[in-house]
Amino acid sequence: MPTPATADVHSFLQTLQARICQALEQADGSGRFVSDSWQRPEGGGGQSRVLTNGTVFEQAGVNFSHVSGEQLPPSASAHRPELAGCRFQAMGVSLVIHPHNPYVPTSHANVRFFIAERDDAEPVWWFGGGFDLTPYYGFEEDAVHWHTVARDLCRPFGEQIYPDYKAWCDEYFFLKHRQEARGIGGLFFDDLNEGGFDRCFAFTQAIGNGFIDAYLPIVERRKTQPWGERERQFQLYRRGRYVEFNLVWDRGTLFGLQSGGRTESILMSMPPLARWEYGYQPEPGSAEAALYEQFLPVRDWVAP
Repeated sequence: MPTPATADVHSFLQTLQARICQALEQADGSGRFVSDSWQRPEGGGGQSRVLTNGTVFEQAGVNFSHVSGEQLPPSASAHRPELAGCRFQAMGVSLVIHPHNPYVPTSHANVRFFIAERDDAEPVWWFGGGFDLTPYYGFEEDAVHWHTVARDLCRPFGEQIYPDYKAWCDEYFFLKHRQEARGIGGLFFDDLNEGGFDRCFAFTQAIGNGFIDAYLPIVERRKTQPWGERERQFQLYRRGRYVEFNLVWDRGTLFGLQSGGRTESILMSMPPLARWEYGYQPEPGSAEAALYEQFLPVRDWVAP
């Protein structure tokens, strides 16, 4: 089996981070990313780039990391027990964007590559990633656009890719303790190595490069929409769900913490402000109720 081109993955990820940051700065107009490079004592490091209090984005973080170690953490080997004890490298770009305007959705994306090695066997590698959208106020136009871009990115790799990875996303970004979706989904894939390294790398590049095409048109449509205190309070309440998912269910957060990653970079996905309210129920017939009734339940957004 040919050795995976880890240097090519590393180069793509660094370029992707720079491209996304540049596009977000242009969309914001005034905000600029501050870079923070870091090293991990156990091996590797990365660069976190964070924009705060821009015109459009309250906080946006785009993190590149390339870490290594002598033993996979439990979160990475739990569903692949045969890899326990292997040396590993993990590299990726992960981003979360929290806007000021409640009509602009929060969004998350990541692409990543793992390789596990031991002296007596061939290396085991896989790609993972995807992107998902978390609106506070739902718009059919935005949801259809988001999923249309996702579908079109997948199509060159097979007609079944989008429906499979959409379903995986709907299942993954689900708060089991609430019996509630985090948002309207998108794409999620993991353990991808079928078809060889080149094909899997090409797909991962397509997803990473396609995120901006999926997200920024929605930002442009909604960023000047007027909003008030009611919308802000609902946004902060729904951000609480984002915090709950990341701390309770997200495998990437668990991997980062268990592998001795940099806590500031791992938790940069958290919103700068959030709130909780006991027993909240949206007003019947309201836009807030529509989010729960029309957008959070699983739907096929690109059906004819």
